[in-house]
Amino acid sequence: MLARRQWALLLILLVLTLLGFLVSLSSGSAGLGFGEVLQQLLHPDAGLENRILFELRIPRSLAAFVTGALLAMSGVIMQVLLRNPLADPYILGISGGAAVAALAAILFGLGGYWVSEAAFAGALLSILLVFGLARSSHHWSATRLLLTGVVVSAGWGAIINILLTTSSNNSVYSMLFWLMGDLSQSRVGAFSVIALLAGLLLMMYYARALNVLSRGDLQAAALGVPVPRLKLILYFTASLLTASAVTIAGSIGFVGLVTPHMLRMLGARDHRVLLPASVLLGGSFLMIADSIARTIIAPQQLPVGVLTALIGVPAFLLILRHSARHLPE
Repeated sequence: MLARRQWALLLILLVLTLLGFLVSLSSGSAGLGFGEVLQQLLHPDAGLENRILFELRIPRSLAAFVTGALLAMSGVIMQVLLRNPLADPYILGISGGAAVAALAAILFGLGGYWVSEAAFAGALLSILLVFGLARSSHHWSATRLLLTGVVVSAGWGAIINILLTTSSNNSVYSMLFWLMGDLSQSRVGAFSVIALLAGLLLMMYYARALNVLSRGDLQAAALGVPVPRLKLILYFTASLLTASAVTIAGSIGFVGLVTPHMLRMLGARDHRVLLPASVLLGGSFLMIADSIARTIIAPQQLPVGVLTALIGVPAFLLILRHSARHLPE
């Protein structure tokens, strides 16, 4: 049974999520107060405020929440899989493969739909490439997987630099926004929502096994956990979650890295709590960051990835300074 404190944490995060939605829906160059937002939600009319809310802000807020939730949950899984406190959703080169394919689509003048599809295809290619190289000698280990992912990521980075230096100025502008993470044109499809829900349910099923695996492979195997099979499930689940997030908003950093550590600081070390809490906090964090990104220099907008980095860097440094004992061994 979960402790009362853990239930309280989940309740607080749920309230934070609802407040995050309200903040996100009321933020932007066209001012809509909380009261106006609630009025439109409860009693919608056919005016301009209704169109702004339902056609622009609600889809963007949902995109921010789903993206943040996907990245945060993927970060939790990666940190268990690699047993590395610095692991994040992008550490195995998934975002690099997505970026190369997305930038190539932009370079050829394809529209937003094709850019998203190309990003997902590139992410899948990177997932299979890293998996194939890491398993080439029929030996599976976190160290080998991590080293393979880092090398593949470096290769993707070189190709990205080539694309940026050989592209026209107009294309480079769009490419940089994608690389920094941008929600201005983002919309959530059914696939991303299904991926989030299915991933959460699957990981909740394995939550107890994750608690044991986080203590080491030998201890997990001794307690009857099928370690090789579970690691395969973790790798492909985290990779698909990351690929779905990248498809929505490009590369947004620090959400998947900082969120799990913040929750561990708050006492959510049991994965039965950590997983749903990461979904709520990751989604709330990205919604609030996106709200700041589109209001701080309104009517211009900053890429949300810039804000997550500005917030994430000092937050992670504080975590390292004050809560080293909470980091995974």
